[in-house]
Amino acid sequence: MQALLDVILPVFILIGFGYASVWRGYFSEAGVDAIIKFTQSFAIPCLLFRAISTLDLDQGFSVGLLASFYLGASLSFALGILGARLLFSRNWPDSVAIGFCCLFSNSLLLGLPITERAYGPDALVGNYAIVALHAPFCFLLGVTAMEIAKGSGKRFFGAISSVFWALTRNALVIGLALGLLVNVTAAPMPHVLTDAIDMMVQAALPAALFGLGGVLVRYRPEGDLKTIAMVCCISLVVHPTISWIAATSFALDRDSFRSVVLTAAMAPGANTYIFANMYGAARRVAASSVLFSTVASVVTIWLWLFVLP
Repeated sequence: MQALLDVILPVFILIGFGYASVWRGYFSEAGVDAIIKFTQSFAIPCLLFRAISTLDLDQGFSVGLLASFYLGASLSFALGILGARLLFSRNWPDSVAIGFCCLFSNSLLLGLPITERAYGPDALVGNYAIVALHAPFCFLLGVTAMEIAKGSGKRFFGAISSVFWALTRNALVIGLALGLLVNVTAAPMPHVLTDAIDMMVQAALPAALFGLGGVLVRYRPEGDLKTIAMVCCISLVVHPTISWIAATSFALDRDSFRSVVLTAAMAPGANTYIFANMYGAARRVAASSVLFSTVASVVTIWLWLFVLP
């Protein structure tokens, strides 16, 4: 119970403030868009830059850690596709979009603050390694599966190329790349610059969580409740369970084990709806799954924190 009070509820109360402010009209949707723009284009890239620039790469980017998380993600993706197809008779593009909901954990806006509050900032090494590869891995896998499902072999390389160039222009990826460059080259950073960046970093997660709550207002709960329940089950229970088993087999150290399982236990991120909307497939399921799973994760994250070492 103490973990629920000390670790989880402050994060979700902040999300709730954002949700209630927009829902009741105290804060405009345009204002939320501005907050999201600020956090994702400036504050969070600064956070990732500082984290990666000082990260112990040998410890963070271990094969066992990354394999444990992404094996769980990939199998959850496959289970989501098969479940949507075989249990609910969705067409293949819809099934892939639903599988993507099971694949894409909210590793950044939920995974980082929950892990930090639970175990402290020194426990985030594994989280940052996962975040660094998360969007490229998930979108590459999702786009590949979707193009195969749509029978668009001729468009496959065009789609992959579009995703690649979009990622290279993404501020989060740029922040990660610059941080990696500083880390590898051991380039000196003047204190006046790092102090300014650190001031920006302090605003990153609180503002992002408030903005996430405001964005969730747009995801109206609608229909397809059985399919949404499947997505919640795979995202919040199956993915972390598979990652737990894999992390145990790789004999990960305590902090890496926690980062893998707890990040895998996060609700689907908003990028799941972006992916579904990009292909016009299962948009209602994607939107509702983000909302329902985020609410349900208050309980499931508490349970995972209870059983984690």
